[in-house]
Parts: sequence; C-alpha cells; structure tokens
Amino acid sequence: MRKLKNSELNRLSVDEFKQVEKLPIIVVLDNIRSLNNIGSVFRTSDAFLLEKIYLCGITAQPPNRDIHKTALGATESVEWEYMDNTIECVTKLQSEGNYCLAIEQAKNSVMLNKFDGSKYPKIAVFFGNEVKGVQQEVIDKCDNCIEIPQLGTKHSLNVAVSAGIVLWEMSRGFRS
Repeated sequence: MRKLKNSELNRLSVDEFKQVEKLPIIVVLDNIRSLNNIGSVFRTSDAFLLEKIYLCGITAQPPNRDIHKTALGATESVEWEYMDNTIECVTKLQSEGNYCLAIEQAKNSVMLNKFDGSKYPKIAVFFGNEVKGVQQEVIDKCDNCIEIPQLGTKHSLNVAVSAGIVLWEMSRGFRS
C-alpha cells in the first residue's frame, strides 16, 4: 500500500461542491458551545456532501477563527443558515418535508444501527449542547430520537464525534 498524495484525492473545488447534488440530510446544531465542535461538524458535512447546516441559539457562526481552525474551509463549501430559535427551526424543516430526528438518549429512542432512513426522502438531524444535550422542547417537536449504542461506563460522546458517527451511518443509507 502507498499513501495517496493530496493531488490524487480528486477533491472538488468549492464551486464544484456547490454544484454537485447533495445528500438530503440537514444538520442542526442546537446551542453548541465549542467553536472547534462547530468547525468539525462543518468538515464532516462537507466530507459526506450534506445539504445544509442550521446553527441555532448560542451556536457561533462563521466567519470565526476558531471555527475555521477545524472546518479547514468547509464553511465556504457547506451551505449554512443561522436561526435564533431551534423550535422554529424544527417547524420550518418539517413544513419543508424533512423527517426530524434528535440525536439523544431518550425513552423509546431508536438505536442508530436499527434506524432505516431509506423510508424518508429528507432528514434533518439535531445535535445538542455539549452539557445539556438536545433541549427537551426540541425532542418533543421532533419526529423521533436516534441513539448511538454505547457499551462502556460513560454513555457520552463528544458532539462532533456523535455527528461523525451518525452522519456516516445516515449517508451510507442514502448511498446504498
């Protein structure tokens, strides 16, 4: 095996990225505090060709040096929008035909490995605050909750790690 050079990766330019068809997955960040986590979610959304990111509540917005540090330019490629109120974001996305999923440990949640996203033409995935998670009011408004199965003692993952796991699994479902 030989590690590929950057020139061999067939990377899209920002203009090409904006023109290519995206997966019908929208990411919503609900009151994310860490600028590095925000940047990481932008980079993951770029990697999987996701449709859009909504930044809600206290979630910081580009341009921002600390977001850029982990996004590595993905704030230029991935479409994003700020909304002050996450509940209004759920309502808007549902009215546009999105199946809204809170990523949270909740009673009657569906385990990620058991979720069949192929039934839904458009999905919006809500990730919550690093300490408090997705707001209960947002969970109440969403169509369902998805939980990442965890086996250790912590039952807690960093929000950017959770986004990577969930978005990889959901993008696989849309690609297969």
